[in-house]
Amino acid sequence: MTRFPLAVWFMAALAAAFCAPPGSAAETLKAIRVTGIAGPLVNPDANYWQRAKAVKVAMQPQIIAPPQHAEPAVTQLSVKAAHNGQWFAFLIEWSDKSQSDTIVVDRFGDQVAVQLPVKFDKTSLPSPMMGNPDGGRVTILQWRAAFQRDIEKGEPSVRDLYPYAYVDVYPDQVLRATDARPYMGAIGVDNPISHPTRTPVLEQMAEGFGTLTTQLDSHAEGKGVWRNGRWRVVISHPLATESASDPRLTAGTETAAAFAVWEGGNREVGSRKAWSDWTPVILDR
Repeated sequence: MTRFPLAVWFMAALAAAFCAPPGSAAETLKAIRVTGIAGPLVNPDANYWQRAKAVKVAMQPQIIAPPQHAEPAVTQLSVKAAHNGQWFAFLIEWSDKSQSDTIVVDRFGDQVAVQLPVKFDKTSLPSPMMGNPDGGRVTILQWRAAFQRDIEKGEPSVRDLYPYAYVDVYPDQVLRATDARPYMGAIGVDNPISHPTRTPVLEQMAEGFGTLTTQLDSHAEGKGVWRNGRWRVVISHPLATESASDPRLTAGTETAAAFAVWEGGNREVGSRKAWSDWTPVILDR
């Protein structure tokens, strides 16, 4: 686990203590019931979104854990929610003049995430900053523009990302697979983020700072569309799974959601982001 100075933990605890509980200040987000559609709800332009009421979610700078980011590019998200009895979905929108969907050494990608408590108790919510130990586990579903691009257009080659790069030979062309692994970077150590993916949404869990873990058995789906300087991103997940790191929801129940967003064009990545407090959510019957 990453170690932080005592002052940082104190500031994090203080921030969590002042987070408004669902129903106090944040507007309730109502997930409409969608009928006639089975499976994941992943179309940002589907007609049923017109029936859902948008909630404006205020975003704030991440100034608790280093590296801090005092001036995030995105200060507000527009969020809608829906479910079909099997899957729930969030439609998240925000303004972004630049479409950042490729990642190189000094360029980052656009991202947005929704966080849900695994065990919901409106009187005792986890910290909105990636949860906390002792029952404060959270599920984090993070959509990445770079994943979306790779799925739709294929993974870029080294020449696509670095036009002036020169490569004479790759280690896996002259070595056995086991001998070439030390030269394969993140793929060589089985970093799940570096492997090809079928979905643009990365499913993760956390119990506080330094505990973020990718779930290898991912159920999340989604799709993002950038149009006229604005992202429209849908993140969808089953209402319930067998995983102990996923919430178990049903129609008519309540939960809460928190959000985070990164604008790659503003050099935002990792802890350099904008984040929100909890927003109460109700799933229509």
